[in-house]
Amino acid sequence: MLYTVSKRVLGTLARTIYRPTIIDADKVPASGPVILAPNHLAVLDSFIVPLVLPRPVAFLAKAEYFRGTGPGGRFSRWLFTSLGAIPVDRGKGRAAMEALNAAEQVLRDGGAFGIHPEGTRSPDGRLYRGRTGVARLALSTGAPVVPVALTGTDKLQPRGAKLPRPHPFSVRFGDPLHFTRYSGMENSLPVLRSITDEIMYAIAELSEQEYVDRYQRPGAAAA
Repeated sequence: MLYTVSKRVLGTLARTIYRPTIIDADKVPASGPVILAPNHLAVLDSFIVPLVLPRPVAFLAKAEYFRGTGPGGRFSRWLFTSLGAIPVDRGKGRAAMEALNAAEQVLRDGGAFGIHPEGTRSPDGRLYRGRTGVARLALSTGAPVVPVALTGTDKLQPRGAKLPRPHPFSVRFGDPLHFTRYSGMENSLPVLRSITDEIMYAIAELSEQEYVDRYQRPGAAAA
């Protein structure tokens, strides 16, 4: 109930004020497990994808967003909780694994889950090498992966800005990618790397970002 009300209110405000361009949202399955894999340019990215789709979408978020104090901290905690975020401690292997286990349960229950394969925001607008958590989820659950390209969100909320600024942005969804042909191979690092690279190349085609074949920052959470 909280998710539905929050999403309806925030979604209406976002569409009215920012008028985003949404392309091919109908490529996202209306039901059943699905992984949404967007590029990552701004903190708001994790909110934008759920807000532009009719079905609920859970996603990972830094645990710090749930621990803030004062009015701002309480608002952040309410916002992330009400939109279905799963907290994860960045840089802590066990915490990241527990978060991915929670994500796996969302998918096994037939839900939609969003994960940024880059692990953290791009510092320069380029698309960086993806981490293999998205591939592990795809293989362990059999869920298809929908690549997502966000454009303009780094101008909507530049680094250091607490509130979004008026700026056009777009969200473009790609065709679902299926990896059931690799069923039972989730422990093969070459397979995980191959799947992750395929997802990243699909995102690059949609976003038209320059691709950088290296990790942005070692040890990013949920990778």
